[in-house]
Amino acid sequence: MQIQYVNIGGRRIRVAVWPGDTTSTPLLLMNGIGGNIEVLRPFAEQMQGTEVIAFDVPGAGGSSTSILPYRLSGLARLVSRVIVQLGYQQVDVLGVSWGGLLAQQFAHSFPQHCRRLILAATSNGAFAVPGNPYAMFMLAQAARQADPNYLARHAGTIFGGVFRNNPEYALSHVSEMMPPRTLGYLWQLFAATGWTSLHWLFALRQPTLIMAGADDPLVPAINARIMRFLIPDARLAILDCGHLFLLTQGELVTPVVRRFLAGELHHDIDAARDPVSAERFLQNQPPAQVAQTGSRT
Repeated sequence: MQIQYVNIGGRRIRVAVWPGDTTSTPLLLMNGIGGNIEVLRPFAEQMQGTEVIAFDVPGAGGSSTSILPYRLSGLARLVSRVIVQLGYQQVDVLGVSWGGLLAQQFAHSFPQHCRRLILAATSNGAFAVPGNPYAMFMLAQAARQADPNYLARHAGTIFGGVFRNNPEYALSHVSEMMPPRTLGYLWQLFAATGWTSLHWLFALRQPTLIMAGADDPLVPAINARIMRFLIPDARLAILDCGHLFLLTQGELVTPVVRRFLAGELHHDIDAARDPVSAERFLQNQPPAQVAQTGSRT
């Protein structure tokens, strides 16, 4: 991992690059709310051979905090300037959770910079099907960022999946976290408040992979199904995981991502409705009975 800083409009943005094949399109990662580059390290390293880029949003990790609030459209402009300054003209984009909202906005506002789009554990923003109220309440507690024991106790309730029975996964996750500055965290909340992509998802033209966990208390998988229906050229992958599957179960996620980026993912994967076919796909075997989706216009 190579760390560097770029200055955009008076803001100092920390960027990480995992070098890879320079002849293929690099993959740009967009983190969850308050997340720093190091949280994405396990997934980025599993994408060995692909050039991977990640950055800290203003006020998170090593990036400077914005004095003024911003919206997702403004942050998408910032990201476009960052990648151009780094020398990239086009990237594939993967956004997880809050970063999935930013990824949608980036793909919509700057289609010339986005070749393919991957949305992980995310929704269309406002008007989406809400998560479990208690899980959302626990997520909002300040102790989640500052107290490792708090996260270990409540990770199963908040994130579902492997965290329900394996609190050590939570401790490993916490070890990579850098608590965001309070103002930076508030600006990220403000950026997404009232935002929705529901009215323009049909206009996205990038091939899109929508990934969801079947056991996600924060973003129910029904949101992935809704986006799958609205985005013209989309594939759906619902895995037997929780909210943080990108970070905890890369062995399941990475093969799906690689096939999609290579243009080789022609079927939906649905562990919730068809676990046998999903398991066969993940084991690189022919699917049992999966209907080919094709592109919708």
